[in-house]
Amino acid sequence: MIISRQKKFREILRNLKEQNIFIIGCGKCATRLHVGGEPEVLEMEKGLKRAGKTIAGWTVLSSACSIPSWKEVLSQNPAIRESDALLVMSCGTGVAAISRFADIVYPALDTESLGGFSSDEIMEEQCNMCGECTVWMYGGICPIAQCAKGLLNGPCGGAVEGKCELDERPCAWDAIYEKLKKLGKLEYLEIIHEPRNHAKKLRGK
Repeated sequence: MIISRQKKFREILRNLKEQNIFIIGCGKCATRLHVGGEPEVLEMEKGLKRAGKTIAGWTVLSSACSIPSWKEVLSQNPAIRESDALLVMSCGTGVAAISRFADIVYPALDTESLGGFSSDEIMEEQCNMCGECTVWMYGGICPIAQCAKGLLNGPCGGAVEGKCELDERPCAWDAIYEKLKKLGKLEYLEIIHEPRNHAKKLRGK
Protein backbone atom coordinates (compact mmCIF):
# COMPACT_ATOMS: atom_id res chain seq x y z
CA MET A 1 0.00 0.00 0.00
CA ILE A 2 1.24 3.46 -0.91
CA ILE A 3 0.90 5.90 1.98
CA SER A 4 -0.25 9.34 0.87
CA ARG A 5 -1.73 12.36 2.54
CA GLN A 6 -3.75 15.19 1.08
CA LYS A 7 -1.94 18.41 0.30
CA LYS A 8 -3.16 21.53 2.04
CA PHE A 9 -6.11 22.92 0.11
CA ARG A 10 -4.47 26.30 -0.35
CA GLU A 11 -1.47 24.59 -1.98
CA ILE A 12 -3.75 22.69 -4.37
CA LEU A 13 -5.55 25.91 -5.23
CA ARG A 14 -2.29 27.78 -5.71
CA ASN A 15 -1.11 25.22 -8.28
CA LEU A 16 -4.44 24.91 -10.04
CA LYS A 17 -4.44 27.86 -12.45
CA GLU A 18 -7.01 26.40 -14.83
CA GLN A 19 -10.72 27.06 -14.37
CA ASN A 20 -12.54 23.94 -15.54
CA ILE A 21 -11.40 20.96 -13.48
CA PHE A 22 -12.12 17.23 -13.58
CA ILE A 23 -11.35 15.35 -10.35
CA ILE A 24 -10.10 11.74 -10.35
CA GLY A 25 -9.93 9.63 -7.19
CA CYS A 26 -8.42 6.19 -6.69
CA GLY A 27 -10.30 3.14 -5.45
CA LYS A 28 -7.27 1.44 -3.93
CA CYS A 29 -4.81 2.89 -1.40
CA ALA A 30 -6.21 6.44 -1.43
CA THR A 31 -9.70 5.14 -0.71
CA ARG A 32 -8.47 2.89 2.11
CA LEU A 33 -6.56 5.79 3.64
CA HIS A 34 -9.56 8.15 3.24
CA VAL A 35 -7.58 10.65 1.18
CA GLY A 36 -8.85 9.97 -2.34
CA GLY A 37 -12.04 7.93 -2.26
CA GLU A 38 -15.51 9.15 -3.16
CA PRO A 39 -16.18 11.12 0.06
CA GLU A 40 -12.88 12.97 -0.29
CA VAL A 41 -13.46 13.61 -4.00
CA LEU A 42 -16.89 15.07 -3.24
CA GLU A 43 -15.41 17.21 -0.47
CA MET A 44 -12.75 18.43 -2.91
CA GLU A 45 -15.46 19.24 -5.44
CA LYS A 46 -17.28 21.36 -2.86
CA GLY A 47 -14.09 23.15 -1.86
CA LEU A 48 -13.11 23.96 -5.43
CA LYS A 49 -16.59 25.22 -6.24
CA ARG A 50 -16.47 27.47 -3.19
CA ALA A 51 -13.14 28.76 -4.48
CA GLY A 52 -14.77 29.71 -7.78
CA LYS A 53 -13.65 26.79 -9.93
CA THR A 54 -15.92 24.98 -12.35
CA ILE A 55 -16.03 21.23 -11.90
CA ALA A 56 -16.49 19.42 -15.21
CA GLY A 57 -17.03 16.15 -13.39
CA TRP A 58 -15.43 13.55 -11.19
CA THR A 59 -14.81 9.84 -10.97
CA VAL A 60 -13.07 7.31 -8.75
CA LEU A 61 -11.06 4.88 -10.85
CA SER A 62 -10.75 1.34 -9.57
CA SER A 63 -6.99 1.90 -9.52
CA ALA A 64 -5.34 5.10 -10.73
CA CYS A 65 -1.95 3.42 -11.07
CA SER A 66 -3.25 0.67 -13.32
CA ILE A 67 -5.22 1.90 -16.32
CA PRO A 68 -5.78 -0.81 -18.95
CA SER A 69 -7.56 1.55 -21.33
CA TRP A 70 -7.67 5.36 -21.21
CA LYS A 71 -10.14 5.18 -24.08
CA GLU A 72 -12.54 3.36 -21.77
CA VAL A 73 -12.00 5.94 -19.01
CA LEU A 74 -12.87 8.67 -21.52
CA SER A 75 -15.93 6.83 -22.77
CA GLN A 76 -17.23 6.56 -19.20
CA ASN A 77 -16.23 10.12 -18.33
CA PRO A 78 -16.60 12.28 -21.48
CA ALA A 79 -16.39 15.45 -19.38
CA ILE A 80 -12.64 14.83 -19.07
CA ARG A 81 -12.28 16.07 -22.64
CA GLU A 82 -14.13 19.29 -21.75
CA SER A 83 -11.93 20.07 -18.76
CA ASP A 84 -8.86 22.30 -18.71
CA ALA A 85 -7.00 20.14 -16.21
CA LEU A 86 -7.25 16.99 -14.12
CA LEU A 87 -6.83 16.93 -10.35
CA VAL A 88 -5.79 13.44 -9.30
CA MET A 89 -6.33 12.23 -5.74
CA SER A 90 -3.98 9.26 -5.79
CA CYS A 91 -0.35 8.46 -5.10
CA GLY A 92 2.36 9.76 -7.39
CA THR A 93 2.29 6.57 -9.45
CA GLY A 94 -1.37 7.16 -10.26
CA VAL A 95 -0.61 10.75 -11.24
CA ALA A 96 2.25 9.56 -13.46
CA ALA A 97 0.06 6.90 -15.09
CA ILE A 98 -2.68 9.41 -15.89
CA SER A 99 -0.13 11.97 -17.10
CA ARG A 100 0.77 9.54 -19.88
CA PHE A 101 -2.67 10.14 -21.36
CA ALA A 102 -3.60 13.66 -20.32
CA ASP A 103 -1.67 16.91 -20.75
CA ILE A 104 -2.35 18.91 -17.61
CA VAL A 105 -2.52 16.80 -14.44
CA TYR A 106 -2.13 18.01 -10.86
CA PRO A 107 -1.59 15.84 -7.78
CA ALA A 108 -3.84 16.49 -4.80
CA LEU A 109 -1.84 14.16 -2.55
CA ASP A 110 1.72 13.90 -1.33
CA THR A 111 3.11 10.36 -1.49
CA GLU A 112 5.05 9.50 1.64
CA SER A 113 6.05 5.86 1.76
CA LEU A 114 5.30 2.23 1.08
CA GLY A 115 3.36 0.85 4.00
CA GLY A 116 0.45 -1.38 4.77
CA PHE A 117 -2.44 -2.31 7.01
CA SER A 118 -2.26 -4.67 9.96
CA SER A 119 -5.31 -5.27 12.15
CA ASP A 120 -6.81 -2.04 10.77
CA GLU A 121 -3.71 -0.11 11.83
CA ILE A 122 -1.96 1.90 9.15
CA MET A 123 1.71 0.93 8.99
CA GLU A 124 3.71 3.82 7.55
CA GLU A 125 7.25 3.76 6.16
CA GLN A 126 7.67 0.01 6.05
CA CYS A 127 9.79 -0.04 2.89
CA ASN A 128 12.03 2.49 1.18
CA MET A 129 12.00 0.58 -2.13
CA CYS A 130 15.80 0.65 -2.22
CA GLY A 131 16.19 -2.32 -4.57
CA GLU A 132 18.43 -4.17 -2.11
CA CYS A 133 16.27 -5.84 0.55
CA THR A 134 18.08 -7.21 3.62
CA VAL A 135 15.18 -6.78 6.04
CA TRP A 136 15.53 -10.38 7.31
CA MET A 137 18.77 -9.35 9.03
CA TYR A 138 16.83 -6.77 11.04
CA GLY A 139 13.96 -8.93 12.23
CA GLY A 140 11.69 -7.65 9.46
CA ILE A 141 12.12 -4.01 10.47
CA CYS A 142 13.71 -1.95 7.70
CA PRO A 143 16.23 0.53 9.16
CA ILE A 144 16.40 2.44 5.88
CA ALA A 145 12.70 3.18 6.02
CA GLN A 146 12.16 3.40 9.77
CA CYS A 147 15.40 4.81 11.19
CA ALA A 148 15.33 8.58 10.63
CA LYS A 149 19.02 8.43 9.66
CA GLY A 150 18.72 5.21 7.63
CA LEU A 151 21.56 3.59 9.59
CA LEU A 152 22.43 0.00 8.67
CA ASN A 153 25.03 -0.87 11.31
CA GLY A 154 23.37 -0.02 14.58
CA PRO A 155 21.87 2.93 16.43
CA CYS A 156 23.34 6.41 16.41
CA GLY A 157 23.28 6.72 20.18
CA GLY A 158 21.06 9.79 20.15
CA ALA A 159 17.82 8.13 21.18
CA VAL A 160 16.33 9.16 24.52
CA GLU A 161 14.06 6.70 26.33
CA GLY A 162 13.47 4.82 23.10
CA LYS A 163 12.57 7.93 21.10
CA CYS A 164 14.50 9.21 18.08
CA GLU A 165 16.38 12.43 18.75
CA LEU A 166 15.23 13.92 15.43
CA ASP A 167 11.46 13.64 15.56
CA GLU A 168 10.56 11.57 18.64
CA ARG A 169 9.45 8.56 16.60
CA PRO A 170 10.23 5.24 18.34
CA CYS A 171 13.87 4.35 17.74
CA ALA A 172 13.88 1.72 14.97
CA TRP A 173 17.06 0.21 16.35
CA ASP A 174 15.45 -0.37 19.73
CA ALA A 175 12.73 -2.32 17.93
CA ILE A 176 15.29 -4.21 15.81
CA TYR A 177 17.25 -5.21 18.92
CA GLU A 178 14.17 -6.39 20.77
CA LYS A 179 12.91 -8.36 17.76
CA LEU A 180 16.25 -10.09 17.13
CA LYS A 181 16.57 -10.84 20.85
CA LYS A 182 13.13 -12.43 20.82
CA LEU A 183 14.09 -14.48 17.76
CA GLY A 184 17.42 -15.55 19.28
CA LYS A 185 19.23 -13.91 16.36
CA LEU A 186 21.26 -11.18 18.04
CA GLU A 187 24.32 -12.39 16.11
CA TYR A 188 22.86 -10.62 13.09
CA LEU A 189 23.86 -7.36 14.77
CA GLU A 190 27.50 -8.33 14.32
CA ILE A 191 27.20 -8.34 10.52
CA ILE A 192 28.92 -5.27 9.09
CA HIS A 193 27.03 -3.81 6.15
CA GLU A 194 28.97 -2.10 3.40
CA PRO A 195 27.70 1.21 2.00
CA ARG A 196 24.65 0.60 -0.17
CA ASN A 197 24.75 0.66 -3.92
CA HIS A 198 22.37 3.51 -4.61
CA ALA A 199 22.52 2.79 -8.36
CA LYS A 200 20.13 -0.09 -7.67
CA LYS A 201 17.45 2.46 -6.95
CA LEU A 202 17.71 3.89 -10.47
CA ARG A 203 14.74 2.70 -12.44
CA GLY A 204 12.33 3.84 -15.09
CA LYS A 205 14.90 3.63 -17.86
